[in-house]
Amino acid sequence: MRLAKALAVGAAFLVLLYGSVLVFLAFDRNSHSASDTIRPFLITMAPVWAVAIAGAVAILRRSA
Repeated sequence: MRLAKALAVGAAFLVLLYGSVLVFLAFDRNSHSASDTIRPFLITMAPVWAVAIAGAVAILRRSA
């Protein structure tokens, strides 16, 4: 059961990584400089990644 949860969390992180690339490309489409892309991307995606990591730790720690 623990392996199945670990694989599910890994798959979720792959989807999150793919989504992060799409968000970056969306910000980069209309930007004129690097700061027009990187700053909004970090402001948008840092909380998403933080919640995802905290959730993964909680899911994997409960099954131990």
